[in-house]
Amino acid sequence: MPFLSLKSRSIMFVITGLYRGGAETELFLIGRELMSRGWEPKVVSMISGGPLQADFENLGIPVFTLNMRRGTPDPRGIARLVHLLRRERPAVLHTHMVHANLLGRICRPFAPVPVVISTAENISEGGRWREWAYRATDSLADLTTNVSEAAAARYIRVGAVPARKLKMVPNGVQLEAYGPCAQTRVNLRTDLGLDDQFAWLAVGRLEVQKDYPNLLTAMARLRKEHHVLLIAGDGPLRQSIERLAAELGISEKVRFLGIRKDIPQLMAAADAYVMSSAWEGLPMVLLEAAASALPIVSTAVGGNTEIVHDEVNGFLVPADNSEALANAMQRMEHLPAESRLSMGLAGRDHVAKHYSLSAVVDQWEEIYHSLLQRKCAHIPYAQFASRA
Repeated sequence: MPFLSLKSRSIMFVITGLYRGGAETELFLIGRELMSRGWEPKVVSMISGGPLQADFENLGIPVFTLNMRRGTPDPRGIARLVHLLRRERPAVLHTHMVHANLLGRICRPFAPVPVVISTAENISEGGRWREWAYRATDSLADLTTNVSEAAAARYIRVGAVPARKLKMVPNGVQLEAYGPCAQTRVNLRTDLGLDDQFAWLAVGRLEVQKDYPNLLTAMARLRKEHHVLLIAGDGPLRQSIERLAAELGISEKVRFLGIRKDIPQLMAAADAYVMSSAWEGLPMVLLEAAASALPIVSTAVGGNTEIVHDEVNGFLVPADNSEALANAMQRMEHLPAESRLSMGLAGRDHVAKHYSLSAVVDQWEEIYHSLLQRKCAHIPYAQFASRA
């Protein structure tokens, strides 16, 4: 009996953890959409815990953990993943982010999965040794993808992946979950005590990549403006960033909201979105801000320039340049409300045309089917099972 007639719609995703980061949220959305289309997704988290685990399980998507510790290499993780692959026998192993990508490749000789896909989620995933590791293990993957044209081009340029085996597949956003809502805006602004202040929103983990010191320094340059910066997220740098806000004398202008589950509502309440990242792939939160019809000020790094078109749906500035960031933020604040709305609607239209979740999952289905048909159409299932 041909392999494709049995488990051709079984797919196992592997990712580092299940916290509410952009890559993890995107995996949840894709898994949910694939399940609705008749696929049988399963999720493996390298480390245990994370709020998204319950979300997956509530959908009926099984979640397994390898019980590894963040930042600590553990060869037992290889054995555990090999055991899962041999037991579950998925047709597709689709890994996300550098550690899971390398782990999935290493396991393939011990549990031969018909199709292995590695998805990088950033323009840089660490030092040169990780790019060398990608190159050294490339033969163990059928395809590597990245989330933006800029990121894909860099991976080819540095030799991490040959051009013939790399494809750009963007993140996708559930458009209907975001957008302007007058009542939500009024209610949440009242709850937050924003009155008539211009509300900037920034969402993301408090870590080096997001370069919040750059953003706070820019805010300090605008001290006389009647505005507030809402920061939603948490992370290892929270205390140092809060201290910096105090040292800059802008603590009353910055609200640290912590982890929030109401990001669409926060975006409806905000007047503009700001991103100060030092580097990026294709940030989900920037897609969500554009889908919310928010005008955006962003650093011109990675895939940000593919979402934000300068002077169209926002302003782009160089990374690590707080003066340029402050100037762009001031310019945005001083625009008439009608101009900001026009910018926001242009961004939403761009996302609807190029980054809808449904269209992105269409691309993934095409990739899965194409690789399965090429690799497995003539392999009997019993033969695969005996090799595993």
